[in-house]
Amino acid sequence: MESFLKPLPYSGEGDGGVVVLKVPEDDPLFKKKTKLLKDKGFITSEHLCFDLASKSDSMDTMLDTLLQIARIIHLNDIELYFSSMMVESVKEWYSPRNELEALNFILFKVDLCRKITNSKSKASLQNLRDAIIKKIETFGNQNKVETKIVNGACDNENRLIKWAESGGVKSKLQIAYVEGAGRGALAKEDLGVGDIALEIPISVVISEDVVYESDMIHILRNIDGITAETMLLLWSMRERHNVKSNYKLYFDALPEEFNTGLSFGLDAMMALDETLVSEEIFEAKEHLRSRYDELFPALCVANPDIFPPEYYTWEHYLWACELWYSNSMKIMLPNGQLRTCLIPVAGFLNHSVCPHILHYGKVDSATNTLKFRLSRPCKKGEQCYLSYGNLPSSHLLTFYGFLPQEDNPYDVIPLDIEAAQDCSSEEVDLAPDTTTHLVRGTWHAVNQGIFHYGLPPAMLEHLRKASNPGLHTMTLLQESLETELSVLDDLYAIFDNMMDKLGDPEMDDRENTKWDVQLAIKCKDLQRNIVSSILKACHAGREMVEYELKKCMSEDFRG
Repeated sequence: MESFLKPLPYSGEGDGGVVVLKVPEDDPLFKKKTKLLKDKGFITSEHLCFDLASKSDSMDTMLDTLLQIARIIHLNDIELYFSSMMVESVKEWYSPRNELEALNFILFKVDLCRKITNSKSKASLQNLRDAIIKKIETFGNQNKVETKIVNGACDNENRLIKWAESGGVKSKLQIAYVEGAGRGALAKEDLGVGDIALEIPISVVISEDVVYESDMIHILRNIDGITAETMLLLWSMRERHNVKSNYKLYFDALPEEFNTGLSFGLDAMMALDETLVSEEIFEAKEHLRSRYDELFPALCVANPDIFPPEYYTWEHYLWACELWYSNSMKIMLPNGQLRTCLIPVAGFLNHSVCPHILHYGKVDSATNTLKFRLSRPCKKGEQCYLSYGNLPSSHLLTFYGFLPQEDNPYDVIPLDIEAAQDCSSEEVDLAPDTTTHLVRGTWHAVNQGIFHYGLPPAMLEHLRKASNPGLHTMTLLQESLETELSVLDDLYAIFDNMMDKLGDPEMDDRENTKWDVQLAIKCKDLQRNIVSSILKACHAGREMVEYELKKCMSEDFRG
């Protein structure tokens, strides 16, 4: 064990440069993460204590170990599912989000120690802090997305910014039209880790309070089962037409069309045939239509003065749904309440798989503001991104109307597989608590060798048990290798059928210039790429297994 990793008695974090890393007990993935830490040799006691001021080990070694543990602590369910216990490498990482979370978590711990440790340790801690910042900068540069500015902000955006600033908004960002994303927020100056790019008072935020202060509330509160989100949606349908609205400049700056998947036309839906997103869009629109029909025209007939029929058409309802899906954020108030809100100016921030801003949803009780603090640097003129969540591209297309420019580690294809008779393997403990397994592009995987193939270990183990319940080990022996061939053949058949259903790419209407058709074809190509990588993995895996099986049979023959 490294000398700086010690099972020290826990006497308080920061004491003498000691920092404690552990999985929070209220983490839903606590058992799985703790097991993974143990399997990688890190858990030695209830608390993992690090002497950050230790001189006996290199700083790089210390930081690499801290980072491996922090990565596991911050895994989400998808990342944990695809994690592999078999790969022992300090270079192993899970996703851009996870890497930034882990590095910023360590930075927070180091800063905590620096505040309360003795002066002799401060130089070592400062050096460690500098090394963490350097890692964050390097990682950000490796994952930078180039932004091409099409145009500066127009009058509506400029008026909104001035209105927001008069209400106390502080911004180090400027709005511009960027290629492929509509509007975006660019840094006015060089911003570093921890800098606040945007600070917004809660008084500027559009929350359910506006409904309770309106003349709608006495009607809406009598509707059984109506949610705060639905009330806000109905309020915004009318408020966008109110020339005396306190939020007129906000509504003026909104687009006439959001162009999300919910607005896809027939040609685009046909282009999406047999894709995962096709079903997602269909189900979402069915749900929205059902909710609309429950409310209208009844509300307009009973209360035409408050719900004017011309403001509450299906088209206006869909526009409002797209507004709230694509622009709303969940924020936590100082009293612990979680609310869905529209946040002027913050809505200009676009999503990235490797964002500058990871956390922004908790109101600072001291200032009563939302602070958008950077988790990685953003240079002057660079587009500043935040994270909309750990979302697959199908969800981003349906509810936000775009596909990420970068590889998205959350683009997965679910597979419903019957439970095996005996799934006692340790690797299965990392799987979801259902018979649904997942695959994604094999280019994300570290281990492409035999018994792995770039495919998720939990799924492979599940299929092995289904094929050969008595098999308990993976070895280069005949029974094990023949089971591998069976598993790979079954997987190949599943995904070959899926690829056939997706159709020939040459038959797609790529000359069609409609925005929705172009997005639909890109989305279908993305699913094709994932399926193609699985097929290639199965083919390459079969070649590896057949080679080993021939060797095995030859040795048995000679023996």
